[in-house]
Amino acid sequence: MSPKAFIGLIIIALGVMIGSQSFYIVKETERAIKFQFGEVVEADLKPGLGWKIPMMQQIKRFDARVLTLDTQPSRFLTSGKKYVIVDSYAKWRIKDVRSYYQASSGDRNRATTLLENLVNKGLRNEIASRTLHEVVSGERDQLMTQLTADLNIETQKELGIELIDVRVKAVDLPEELSKSVYDRMSAERGREAREHRSQGNELAEGIEADADRQKTVLEAQAYREAEQIKGEGDAEAARIYAEAFNRNPEFYAFTRSLKAYTETFKGNDVLLLDPKSDFFRYLNNSQGK
Repeated sequence: MSPKAFIGLIIIALGVMIGSQSFYIVKETERAIKFQFGEVVEADLKPGLGWKIPMMQQIKRFDARVLTLDTQPSRFLTSGKKYVIVDSYAKWRIKDVRSYYQASSGDRNRATTLLENLVNKGLRNEIASRTLHEVVSGERDQLMTQLTADLNIETQKELGIELIDVRVKAVDLPEELSKSVYDRMSAERGREAREHRSQGNELAEGIEADADRQKTVLEAQAYREAEQIKGEGDAEAARIYAEAFNRNPEFYAFTRSLKAYTETFKGNDVLLLDPKSDFFRYLNNSQGK
């Protein structure tokens, strides 16, 4: 190979190398910043193909997608001086590349540490202004909405980060407090159970007393009606007897004597009576004379 051809190959290789270092690509999921001798010359490079001066300028890329910060559970004090252990997470992404780089030097771990400190500070302030009940159930959604709005302003200003959402995964009580709360809840539920049982017993006694009263009234009414019917029956029987007696007194007396004979001799083997007594008049004489 001639010296001219060799030099030509070197020039071509240098040109290809310089050309490859002169262009860069920023993906849709990235944010990029351009440096020149270590100083920022362009802070927010748009996605696509770009150009830079080789050896003088450098490109640093950052993930522009929504990222998740899963914080460590921390202890916070409520307005009622009760400690709670809060486990939370945050959704965030880079908003201002220049501010993000200046705050974290482009190191995501440092950025998440700074963001976690701000989130914990915001949680501490919000929880400190609320009672235990409000933190656990009453105003959790309101707390998260307010916290996200307030922190978003601070994170964009200090870190160049847009805070999209902050959510609490769990709110637990410390072990020593959990037992006392459990004991208090158990005592409260026991009191409510006793109260409900007492009310139930009182209601049952009232129902039972009312049932006894209705039973007594029904029995009295039934007895009165039975006696009334019985009296009416007896009166009707007496009327029928009187009517029959008036129609044929002799026959009526005869049938009554036969009935008396039947009842008298039914269970008696020996009977001491005067044969001439009035009791035997129909046995002595068919005419009863």
